[in-house]
Amino acid sequence: MKRNGSPIKLFVFILLSVLLITFSFYTYQICYTPNILVGKEDRYLYIPQEATFETVQKTLHEGGYVQDLMSFSFLSRLMDYDKLVKPGRFLLHANMNNLQVIRFLRSGEQEPVRITFNNVRLISDLGPKITQNIMTTPEEFDAALAGFLAQGSHGFTSDNIVCMFIPNTYEVYYTISAKQLVERMHDEYKKFWNDERKQKAEAIGLTPIQVSILASIVQAESVKRDEAPVIAGLYLNRLKQGIALQADPTLVFAVGDFSLKRVLDKHKEVESPYNTYKYRGLPPGPINMPEIASIDAVLNYKPSNFLYMCAKEDFSGYHNFTANYNEHLRNAQRYQQALTREQRIARANQNNK
Repeated sequence: MKRNGSPIKLFVFILLSVLLITFSFYTYQICYTPNILVGKEDRYLYIPQEATFETVQKTLHEGGYVQDLMSFSFLSRLMDYDKLVKPGRFLLHANMNNLQVIRFLRSGEQEPVRITFNNVRLISDLGPKITQNIMTTPEEFDAALAGFLAQGSHGFTSDNIVCMFIPNTYEVYYTISAKQLVERMHDEYKKFWNDERKQKAEAIGLTPIQVSILASIVQAESVKRDEAPVIAGLYLNRLKQGIALQADPTLVFAVGDFSLKRVLDKHKEVESPYNTYKYRGLPPGPINMPEIASIDAVLNYKPSNFLYMCAKEDFSGYHNFTANYNEHLRNAQRYQQALTREQRIARANQNNK
């Protein structure tokens, strides 16, 4: 009996050993063999809000992320990832194995995205820029901003809300909601207006919002950053003396024709609170989204007695400044003559073509 049973036991032992080895090898392959972006470069995986496990499977397969979808799916179910899918932007590294990527996706550890916005004139232009790299849509952002304004507890209005957004680059998560984004920008605004900046604003008799409004005008007046503190000082002189700002860029904003290159007398008659020829003081809101350099140019303005400015006749982008009106008229005449001369030359060159 013992002799007859030995071959059977041996056979069973060998069979179990083979099965165990096979199972162990397969388990090892499923868990530890590279299966994500094999032989490729690192890539981001975007999982939208409310995504299901089937959504993730489809994205991995159709996007060419996974080599063996069946093994990934099998282990995902064993590890309950199919019930724990989290949205976000995830950086997957080349040659990750199933175990690594499932643990990573299940943890929800996202890579932050950068949002950058500048060169914004109207608040309606901001949504497409600020939501470009995140899940939130421009429409959702606009709705959240309207809700923020409706609270009426932060000192902002529909006219000056642009002041709350400080042009810069910020890091947020891909899944940030519209409401969270607006709150984040409000937090960044409060950080920007630290004690030092608020003290400087108070010293020149302006609130932070008023500083931003004036900064928007200064920014529109010149592309030369080194000239901005001089322009800021000029406008502060006019404000203190109760003289209308008479800033041409505010007329362009009032007219609504941003392609306007030359302000004429008829534009000075437009009825608008942004017409700084008609109304003294600052307009109700900014005419663009002022950059940090423009805001700091107002806070660190260059003191002078200047009241008038006119573009230089050399078209360098700089201005002639003066405190004397008659001298200002002479500067303006020289500029107009140079402009007429340039236009005549341009027409002549066009006719000779």
